[in-house]
Amino acid sequence: MVLPPVLFVALGGVFYAGMYRDNPNELPSTFIGREAPAVPAAGLEGVTLLTDADLRTGRVTVVNFWASWCPPCRAEHPVLKQMAADGVRVAGINMRDDAEKAAAYLAEEGNPFLGVGFDPKGVTVVDWGVTAPPETFIINGDGTVAFRFVGPLVGSDYEQRFVPELEKALAAEAAG
Repeated sequence: MVLPPVLFVALGGVFYAGMYRDNPNELPSTFIGREAPAVPAAGLEGVTLLTDADLRTGRVTVVNFWASWCPPCRAEHPVLKQMAADGVRVAGINMRDDAEKAAAYLAEEGNPFLGVGFDPKGVTVVDWGVTAPPETFIINGDGTVAFRFVGPLVGSDYEQRFVPELEKALAAEAAG
């Protein structure tokens, strides 16, 4: 008879504490400040293969997890192309997709990626802690993870959270 009210109060406490986190909409990443996990060894036919060395060139790299079947990925694609056109190093990891459809998508819509890894079974996404596409990571020039962004790179959330983190990483690169 005492257990239900005690459980209710405990659950209420957990919810109350959750409301006062720094950013309740942000999923924490255990990789921030750590070396980026390995990228897939496989690639897409006709597309430059992404390698682990591409993430450790001394330059900031944006790593985007995407799929051709993913509508939010399609929505953010123009932003990725603009980033690449602005000189930002953008890498892609295609996840849980069909290789032919993924390559065709890049051929039709334009390829903003300096290299693409192909992860058809979702093994690499587990290593990176990716929940669903799209997810994007900012990788420092030494290969450490600086920031994780869940969702499409569009709208005010992108402008208020991702852009300042990218600017901060690029400024640190230029200063250092």
